[in-house]
Amino acid sequence: MPELPDILLYLHALGPRVVGHRLERVRLASPFLLRSIDPPIAAVEARAVAALHRLGKRIVFEFDDSLFLVFHLMIAGRFRWKASGARVPGKVGLLALDFDNGTLLLTEAGSKRQASLYVVRGREALAQHDPGGVQVLEIDLPVFAAALQADNHTVKRALTDPHIFSGIGNAYSDEILHAARMSPFRQTQSLTDVEVRQLFDATRATLTKWIGLLQAQAGDEFPEKVTAFHAEMAVHGKYGQPCPDCGSPVQRIVYAANEANYCATCQTGGRLLADRSLSRLLREDWPRTLEELERRKRR
Repeated sequence: MPELPDILLYLHALGPRVVGHRLERVRLASPFLLRSIDPPIAAVEARAVAALHRLGKRIVFEFDDSLFLVFHLMIAGRFRWKASGARVPGKVGLLALDFDNGTLLLTEAGSKRQASLYVVRGREALAQHDPGGVQVLEIDLPVFAAALQADNHTVKRALTDPHIFSGIGNAYSDEILHAARMSPFRQTQSLTDVEVRQLFDATRATLTKWIGLLQAQAGDEFPEKVTAFHAEMAVHGKYGQPCPDCGSPVQRIVYAANEANYCATCQTGGRLLADRSLSRLLREDWPRTLEELERRKRR
């Protein structure tokens, strides 16, 4: 799912292409995309885009008369910028927005249709789509600490909760926790003041780094491969590969529909975190440390 750096990358690319440009026609290819009825989607036709916004992981197109298009790309939704009148791809195409200077396509890979589009009128209606998490790059340490420790969660869950922090998901939380040298299962209310600052600094540094890196890589081109997996990442998507800082193999725990990638040496003092299902199955046979894991592999 596109997260804060990815959403800002889209806004960076979309801004010069659509802001101030007239939306001539909307072509809705999938009825499952549009989740609202009133106002009708045709209400934004023949209007120019006044501004673009981010609401958490949502991208918002603002038009005059307080009309907004609210896109949530979910896991597999992606934008494509094409020449005017481009055909909507048959299997993955959801929508085409025909502007006076080009066409913006929305596609979604896979068979599930999770991406959504709402047409809303008025800022109060728009605010209902904001999960309410704080903007981590715009707050100071006390605000960050208060949000982090208001309830007792694992730091992984707190970072990825859109009601606590805006725009952070599975991928960048892995990178943040690696940079902070912190276990994803640490409880937020158990963190010391020093550890909270360490997490605060790592969060800001990691997101700032990736915002700059992705925009520099894209340059003036429209991003065609927005993905949660990058070769430059330290641990996310790197299961079994060496940690770039210590060389230990990156570990992974899977839970529900998510996963956490971490370096046991850098983040947990060499201790392997227990995957709930596997640890229940293996019980005493579950390896507790990297050394024990390596010994079992050699058997």
